[in-house]
Amino acid sequence: MAVTGFRRRVVALTVVIATAVVATLVVVSHVLLSRVTDADAHSLARTRADAVAGNVTTAGGRVVVTENSSEALDEVAWVYADGRLIDGNVPASVVGCVEALADSGRSQTATVGSYLLYAQRIPVDGHRVMVVVRVDLTPYETSEQHSLTLSLILGGLAILLAGGVAHLVVRRALRVVHEMAALADDWGHHQPGRRFDLGVPRDEFGELGRTLDHLLERVDRALADERRLTDEIAHELRTPLTVLRGEAQLAQLCGESVAPDAVLGEVDRLDAAITTILSAARTRVAAGSRCDLRSAARQAIAGRAVEVALPEKVEVAVAADVAVSLLSPLLENGLRHARSRVWITARVQDGAIVVDVLDDGPGFDPAEVDRVFEAGVSGGDGYGLGLPVVRRIAASAGVEVRAIADGRGHIELTLPAGRPAA
Repeated sequence: MAVTGFRRRVVALTVVIATAVVATLVVVSHVLLSRVTDADAHSLARTRADAVAGNVTTAGGRVVVTENSSEALDEVAWVYADGRLIDGNVPASVVGCVEALADSGRSQTATVGSYLLYAQRIPVDGHRVMVVVRVDLTPYETSEQHSLTLSLILGGLAILLAGGVAHLVVRRALRVVHEMAALADDWGHHQPGRRFDLGVPRDEFGELGRTLDHLLERVDRALADERRLTDEIAHELRTPLTVLRGEAQLAQLCGESVAPDAVLGEVDRLDAAITTILSAARTRVAAGSRCDLRSAARQAIAGRAVEVALPEKVEVAVAADVAVSLLSPLLENGLRHARSRVWITARVQDGAIVVDVLDDGPGFDPAEVDRVFEAGVSGGDGYGLGLPVVRRIAASAGVEVRAIADGRGHIELTLPAGRPAA
């Protein structure tokens, strides 16, 4: 319905524009034709007057007109000498106007009904001689009327043709747009990897194809991010659930109750992981949050065998749960690959707080430092999702994270300082 309405509006606008153009052309052509016919009528009148003037002469002190063989000329041309008609027959319908022109003594024109009257003064010594001729305007007016009628007919046909062409062109163009939109919608649901690939845009359809390709690309990335988020949530939930299951099985085997502290600690860790990952996925990390780095690191360690070499009273401009969620997977990754030792340090660099999570394991391959944050890339028996989780949370919190290949396990976090760093 919306497409049909748009098509009707385009066709209506085309018809309106075509009508305005045709009307303008008809008016202009009619005005120009009227001027041409007027010029032709005046030219014919002057020609007749010149022909009669050539026959005027004097004989015995009187003005006479040399006789000619054309009787028809007497009905359209009249000669007056000293205010008296000396040649021609003036019709009663125009006699008053003809005599007025003859008495005026100067060359001029007048229109009476459908006739053009033209008076011309003839220089004759001692006499005032005037020639008045008549030109019938009916053929010229008829020609103008026929021309106007033909112009209106052709203009109407042109308007109809413009409307029909506009309808066909718009219908074809919208059909192409509709087909492209339908294909893009179908690809987005079933074949997100498909693209139009029309190359460099050369017209509006090329621009539309490129726009739809960008849209499909965003849909594809959104689906990939959704899958990645699902994997990351599963990875983060696996560890606390495993601990809870282990505690329950141990209590079942020993016939004892589950230790409340252990259960509550893992539940808190589970809740923090869910909250932080969802916040990172929605990129809604609260602005203006601060926390004590040393306190957040101790929460992330949670009793693990990790050495802490952090200065006291160092604030970073991230929320405590975000800092814990950043450090916890890094510490767990270090403990998984370390030979005997994992430690965490911090330093001030360019007004920011740089935290180093280190272990004495084999470290990172220099060729792989850019891929360790990709989902599924693992250097051991893990799932390769811990570091991608860290990268997602870091990106949402404005934190820079990178792996350093220096012969040991080394992850560097650059956090904004919560207060001006010395």
